[in-house]
Amino acid sequence: MFTSTGSNGFYKAPLSKSLLLVPSAISILLTLLFQHYQKFFAYNLQAVKEDFQIWRLVCGRTICLDLKDTFCSTLLIYNFRIFERRYGSRKFSSFLLGAWMLSAFFDLLLVEITQYVFGITINSLPSGFLGPVFALFVPFYSSIPRVQVTQVLGHFSITNKSLVYILGLQLLTSGSYIWILALSGLISGICYNSSMLKVHRILCVPRWVAKIFSWTLEPVFSSAEPTNEVRVGMGATVDIQRQQRMELLDRQIMMSQVAQMRRQRPQQGGMINWNRLFPPLRHRHNANYQDHPSEQGIPPPTEVSEEQVARLMEMGFSRGDALEALRASNNDLNVATNFLLQH
Repeated sequence: MFTSTGSNGFYKAPLSKSLLLVPSAISILLTLLFQHYQKFFAYNLQAVKEDFQIWRLVCGRTICLDLKDTFCSTLLIYNFRIFERRYGSRKFSSFLLGAWMLSAFFDLLLVEITQYVFGITINSLPSGFLGPVFALFVPFYSSIPRVQVTQVLGHFSITNKSLVYILGLQLLTSGSYIWILALSGLISGICYNSSMLKVHRILCVPRWVAKIFSWTLEPVFSSAEPTNEVRVGMGATVDIQRQQRMELLDRQIMMSQVAQMRRQRPQQGGMINWNRLFPPLRHRHNANYQDHPSEQGIPPPTEVSEEQVARLMEMGFSRGDALEALRASNNDLNVATNFLLQH
């Protein structure tokens, strides 16, 4: 049910892998073995404002001291690795850097507003890489397609994004003042994604810095390209497996489109033109099923944009899978990417 889960692991996502492993390991060590060092990773706003201990912003806003926050944030980072595959490590790291810096400013601003409006003095906030994690919900909401999985009680839809939102809600309710971090993260994500503010042109990772990290850290945290296909039975060939995967995509997109039409269109009679909604995948040529397929009655394949094929191949997918997904989704890059990342 996760939007970005699949068998690809951290392939093409070394930064996400490092953000999951390193802070989590440090958090566990600080909790179990080195409790006396936890004071150096506390997000102490009083020390930052009064004693100008800027280093506390770096330490306090990187490592979680609560294992519940560590668990939830690592699961969210694992799911949000889809953006590193889609945009590349440099653009993804630029977003995290910009969101981290903006959320640090909004943290201080929201604390001052809370004190001025409600008279509540807040000297410390929950520690961890929480601001950028909440900021990632902005592109997650706006760019990841929503596909209905099932319904509960006939009214409540369960989608491929529901579990991620539940994780975010769990993280939001784990501390008393974590709502400040969540709000500042969401605001920073909106500001960074805004085409009017142009923040992404200012707060970005320089190319030379990205190259240095690519040479030094990427070999450590990179993952091998997955070569195994999903097993569907004894003696099944790769072509049959891909055929079944495309048929699954057929059903998912068709159900999503029908559900969307039912929500948007007024209640009218008549039949739905299924062929207009979704091009039939099952008429594709497949040598495993037909030795001499007839060309009559088979619709011409949908033209695929080479630019979109190149973008999918940059994420690590093969050209064949990219072509099949784009043809099946009528050149919808988001739907094609979502399907390929799930399988």
